[in-house]
Amino acid sequence: MSPRLRVAGRTPAHHAPRPAADPARPALIALYAVGSLPGYLAPAVVARLVAGCSLTATQAGAVGSALLLASAAAGLALAGRVAILGQARTARAGLLLLLLGCPLAGTAGPGAGLRLLVGCLLAGLGAGTAGAVAATGIAAAPEPHRVSVRGLLATSGAAGFLYLLLPRLGRAPAVPFLALAVLAALAFPLTMRLPAARCGAARAVRGRRLPHRRAGLALAGGMALWSLAQNALWGISTQIGLHQAGLTERRIGLVLAVALAGGLLGVLAAGALGDRFGRALPVGAGTAAIALCVALTAASRSAAAFAGGEVLWNGLYPLVLSYLLGTAAALDPAGRWTVLAGAACTLGLVGGPLTGALLAARVGGAPVGALLGGALLLAAVPLTLAARARPVIPAQRRG
Repeated sequence: MSPRLRVAGRTPAHHAPRPAADPARPALIALYAVGSLPGYLAPAVVARLVAGCSLTATQAGAVGSALLLASAAAGLALAGRVAILGQARTARAGLLLLLLGCPLAGTAGPGAGLRLLVGCLLAGLGAGTAGAVAATGIAAAPEPHRVSVRGLLATSGAAGFLYLLLPRLGRAPAVPFLALAVLAALAFPLTMRLPAARCGAARAVRGRRLPHRRAGLALAGGMALWSLAQNALWGISTQIGLHQAGLTERRIGLVLAVALAGGLLGVLAAGALGDRFGRALPVGAGTAAIALCVALTAASRSAAAFAGGEVLWNGLYPLVLSYLLGTAAALDPAGRWTVLAGAACTLGLVGGPLTGALLAARVGGAPVGALLGGALLLAAVPLTLAARARPVIPAQRRG
């Protein structure tokens, strides 16, 4: 809803701003962060499994992929069903799965591969469930873009804090799992603010077909490719910094920390821009700019080029993602497209590292950036078209 529409017909004497009156907003933001953090922490999880559980890089990567696949599967299974089951009940179930799976995986030592895998699957299902509840609630909010921006801000802030904290807590594989469990425990009391299942809402969702199917499918497919291309480069960024840009591991860590700070600035910029330019322009132009950053990073031969590409890219990523989430919310206030788009993004996250490794081994250097940048430009077409779709009118949203 534009600022002009918010002002028209609503004065301070008549109504208080709806976002401030929504008691579920803190819970939705916390659940969004909890559901997204496994993807952010996947590199740390994989590295610690290699060091502490006597796994090869391929085996550890497969375990990390299993966690993310379970998260995506939970999102796909719950699309359109959160309102039927109830947000509060579903969120608590997801957090309990996280609280069960993280300690199980974290305490699995060398030789306990089955225990590790089961724990990761449970944790992934829990994270995906929490993310599905958050996506459903955000889509139904009066201002979904504003809520999604705050969710991204919380996620980026928590990820940056954890990447600074985890190295100080040792190299044990249990540490990142413990961090996820602590965050799930902190989010649990907030679920008391979420609504329970409502029969009328459940019947309405069950009896209504997905609106804007073409735009929604274009959005989900485009987001899968959009996520795949970026995570392919993210998976080989350390190799590029070491072997092409000539950086040490310590300096690469500093670059990535600054890049995470750039992500926070990108989220703040998305909140400041709001709906001033609609959604299609930020999505299309932002994705094109990300493609240029990806090409610059992959072809970098100096520290300045590598750092510049990484920082600009990580600043643009959450900005564009916030508008993609806003687009999904506008296509269906029941949150089904938001959940499906998030699951598609997670599937891209799963396949990204393997794609990056294969490209680096076969072509390497600048051609990797050209291929991934081209994939992003290709993804920009359906994403921009989906962002131009006519949204569901605000009167249909739940206040």
